[in-house]
Amino acid sequence: MRRKHIAVIGAPMDLGAGRRGVDMGPSALRVARLHERLAELGYQAEDRGNVVVDQPESSPTGAPNAHYLQQIAHTCARLADLVESAMDRGHVPVVLGGDHSIGVGTIAGMARHFLKQEQRLGVIWIDAHADMNTPESSPSGNVHGMPLACCIGSGPKELTSLAGRVPMVRPENVALVGLRSIDEIERLNVRGTGIRAFTMRDIDERGMTAVIGQAIQAASAGTAGFHVSFDMDAVDPAEAPGVGTPVPGGLTYREAHLAMESICDSGRMTSVEVVEVNPVMDVANKTAILGVELIMSALGKRIL
Repeated sequence: MRRKHIAVIGAPMDLGAGRRGVDMGPSALRVARLHERLAELGYQAEDRGNVVVDQPESSPTGAPNAHYLQQIAHTCARLADLVESAMDRGHVPVVLGGDHSIGVGTIAGMARHFLKQEQRLGVIWIDAHADMNTPESSPSGNVHGMPLACCIGSGPKELTSLAGRVPMVRPENVALVGLRSIDEIERLNVRGTGIRAFTMRDIDERGMTAVIGQAIQAASAGTAGFHVSFDMDAVDPAEAPGVGTPVPGGLTYREAHLAMESICDSGRMTSVEVVEVNPVMDVANKTAILGVELIMSALGKRIL
């Protein structure tokens, strides 16, 4: 994170979600003074606009166990190109979602950039949900429950192959933080992969400092750095009501900021995305404002 140029990329997609509205997340985050806040920290921000997204009203739903898979794969491929280009130019990608299936595109672009340098990428995935379903295990068929599985090589080839190598990220270099809602078969998927999964109980018992420290260690081991994918439903709905799939008992305001501040302190973050902001469910843009604040903490904002 010695780079001072930011590439802001919007991914206004809700094809992977079961509830409409997160396609407005990038606009809500921009309205929450993202660019002004980046400038206050001394960054030069270039807004690359939004990736082109197919609209569900004009698209076939597709297979019942992987809704809109082809359209999601096309969008993620376009997003991967934008992210890879930003990294190649020396910019830090800040990606604004959209549902969490966009994470496949972001990570594919990052992995492709480091593959050209014969280096690996790590991932810290902060989320209430594991996002480790596959079409075979998904009870809903919503692809936003599958992206982390795709990134470690398990899932439809339309998504797993986007980085040019499978897996995009080695499971041992993935840390999942804030987990508290998981499907029964998905639980087996998490246990069998080798990713480092930290539940809310881990945070309750050991504290965020210890948990995020271990997450950083796992995502940094043998890698060029790590991407941070922050689903706003990781935060408790009292602080972040405007999300696609709220779950009680999440991160507190300060736990979320401590995680991002610690990530910044590590000096190992390569890129960051904030996803699942749903203005339809929000109160006075509260969730988007918090999302921008968390991005600022990851990029160096401090109290003193």
